[in-house]
Amino acid sequence: MSGPAVSRKLAITRLRERRPGDPAVIDRFLARQDVPIVEGVHCTFLYQGEADEVHLIQRTFGLPERIPLRRLYDADLWYVVIELPEGSRIEYQLEVARGGQRERINDPLNPRLAHSPLGSSSVCYARGYEVPEWTRPDPEARPGSLVDLTVPSRALRRNCPVTLYLPARLRRSARYPLLVVHDGSDYLGYASAKTVLDNLIHRLDVAETIVAFISPGDRLTEYANSAAHARYLTAELLPRLEAEFPLAATPSARCLMGASFGAVAALSAAYRYPRVYGSLLLQSGSFVFTDIGNAHGGGPPFEPVVKFVNRYRAAPRQVADRVFVSCGVYEPLIVGNRSMIVVFEAAGMAVRYVEARDGHSWENWRDRLREGLSWIFPGPQKFFYE
Repeated sequence: MSGPAVSRKLAITRLRERRPGDPAVIDRFLARQDVPIVEGVHCTFLYQGEADEVHLIQRTFGLPERIPLRRLYDADLWYVVIELPEGSRIEYQLEVARGGQRERINDPLNPRLAHSPLGSSSVCYARGYEVPEWTRPDPEARPGSLVDLTVPSRALRRNCPVTLYLPARLRRSARYPLLVVHDGSDYLGYASAKTVLDNLIHRLDVAETIVAFISPGDRLTEYANSAAHARYLTAELLPRLEAEFPLAATPSARCLMGASFGAVAALSAAYRYPRVYGSLLLQSGSFVFTDIGNAHGGGPPFEPVVKFVNRYRAAPRQVADRVFVSCGVYEPLIVGNRSMIVVFEAAGMAVRYVEARDGHSWENWRDRLREGLSWIFPGPQKFFYE
């Protein structure tokens, strides 16, 4: 005999069929649910409150940016169901219209938040997505230290702040690889970079590494294929660090890293100084180009980027030995990043490429750090020598 039939109806469908007239019924329903309600590939987004209209606002490539929620009969509950493949993670807000006014808010029913320099947003974890445990503090991992430096730069005409990560077991008699991270304060603040380094080094996933977290002045200028920025990295920052810290000082022990515009900055610096950096770690690079016509949709800040990427695609050359590239499939940049893989390979560089069901976000970049760093500087391989 077969067991009792299992209902395949969604929770919101079962509630609708009850035609709840008592607000207490809805309150009890919400008390039993984690919002958004994830049932297989179906994710139900909810809003409770009086409103004229409610929209789900998100930037998932392939979905409308504004998705209307439906009202549940005459109740103060609004809902919409969308399908998200297993392992997906998206960030979103709700737009509530009331009395001619519109307000964007984080989801009051969802405690999960993601943070960025632009503020916070709510997060939906689809079935199968879990925050990697190596992104959380591990009491067994010996913590590295952070040291703040100021590097005067003639190239950039400013004093440049640098936060240096030194591994817990640093020995002055040894020699270590160097990772230079663009948008360093954001990686530290929004991508748990120090915790990730502590954990991955402790677990021998990544070699003991000295990491320079750098921060831009005018980001859209300095990171958009700037000769001055490349000169600062290579002729000013690198000699300063190699003079004061126990670095291996060979191309194979140097890596430039960045996300979005920071990935462009890393690639263009390596292009201007080929073979100085043995590896690149590029996340969701803003690799905008125009194979046909001149329209790219990025606006004036992207003009130098487009010229650089067009030139590089037309005549690829080897600027490093290894390139790790990651991108979210829910980003419009996914098309450009996919197309750059064959360009990097044609230039003779070893490439590892990773996609994730995520968007253009710091937590997406955080979640790919283990794959990228363990390939660039694997542990327990020793880069240093006594």
